Amino acid sequence: MNTFDDTTTFSQETQFYTQYLVLSKEIPYYIYSKKENIWTFDGKGELLITIMSSLAQEESRSISENCTWGQRKRFSDGKVTVPFTRFLGYDRGPDGNLVVNEEQATVVRRIYQLFLSGKTPTGIATQLTRERVKTPAGKEKWSTSTVRSILTNEKYKGDALLQKSFTTDFLTKKKKINEGEIPQYYVENNHEAIIDPEVFEMVQMEFERHSAEKSSHGGLYAFSHKIKCDECGSWYGSKVWHSNDKYRRKVWRCNSKTYGDTKCKTPHLTDEAIIEKFISAVNKLLKNKKSVIADIELIKGKLYDTTDLIAEQEQLEDELRLVTELVQQAIKENSMTALDQAEYQKRYDSLYERYNNTKKELEEVTAEISQKEITRAALSDFQKALCSKQQLLTEFNEEAWYTLVDYVTVYSKDDIRFTFKDGTEIKA
Repeated sequence: MNTFDDTTTFSQETQFYTQYLVLSKEIPYYIYSKKENIWTFDGKGELLITIMSSLAQEESRSISENCTWGQRKRFSDGKVTVPFTRFLGYDRGPDGNLVVNEEQATVVRRIYQLFLSGKTPTGIATQLTRERVKTPAGKEKWSTSTVRSILTNEKYKGDALLQKSFTTDFLTKKKKINEGEIPQYYVENNHEAIIDPEVFEMVQMEFERHSAEKSSHGGLYAFSHKIKCDECGSWYGSKVWHSNDKYRRKVWRCNSKTYGDTKCKTPHLTDEAIIEKFISAVNKLLKNKKSVIADIELIKGKLYDTTDLIAEQEQLEDELRLVTELVQQAIKENSMTALDQAEYQKRYDSLYERYNNTKKELEEVTAEISQKEITRAALSDFQKALCSKQQLLTEFNEEAWYTLVDYVTVYSKDDIRFTFKDGTEIKA
């Protein structure tokens, strides 16, 4: 039973009547209003309530439309808003914009570093939960989806994509992912970045690579999706032998031995064998650390220099602007002057083809610049990781595994090769 009296505000009534309009259709619901002296038990009261509910619904619709208009106006003006209490890495600044929270930003940077080192979102979530690091909501248990959302959110590189979702029903407040139904706005360099744009793009490329490879490993083990069979190209997976007796042990072997039509002859490996080979290969790399670092510096300077490409990019951008102006000029001239339409169409088609060719070249050059910058950044990270290792390894180090090793290829029992992230291959 709900009652209204003289202290009930209009907004409270509006909210209640709107809720009543929805609930009364689903469950028996009776009210009494002291202010209007209305009972919903009789037909007269029900009629009055229906009328007032309809008015309340229209009022709610009007308020919702005004709020929606205001929010979309903010988006079109490039003003960014986020749920600061549940958004890791940023606080609300004096002007309402995003300001870096350095303590939380450290966690964000670490998540990106762990992912680029080889850990999956599931593995990162497990590690952060184990270390009792607080989630954006202040909880201790991390989920894969939370880690993935941090790794794919463009706001961490200083940009902002606005209007990713929208409300479809003002009564139920149901939201939907924006798939082109309403405009989206992308704001570049809106606020201070926590993650360098090159690093952010590296992460997105890794996601694309995993998707292309249909990778589904959970990342709970360090060796998952890291050991490759030379014979068929499949990844090694973990298997448990003698699971119900005292001889139980875990081994790694080519997945095609279980799922493929052709059984590979490459051997299985134990954790101990992989660790032994890893220590051997890394120590060979560390013994030549100075020459490896010098080679990386040389490669970065010669193969991944983007100076000429950036100059070409600027020329293509100028060409694209020029062609766009010529197209607009031709259209304007045709609308104001009686021209031979066959000649105009020929001229327009030529300009349009020139525009498309220039645009395609610009996209290719931009993609090449991005790829070189990403590879250069990855080599720099490998360089730093190598420089930090001052002594030879004597035991397995998970951090070294993730930061140094790209993948391992098994040729035979006595031929296991480690490919490091700079491309160096060492037979252990």
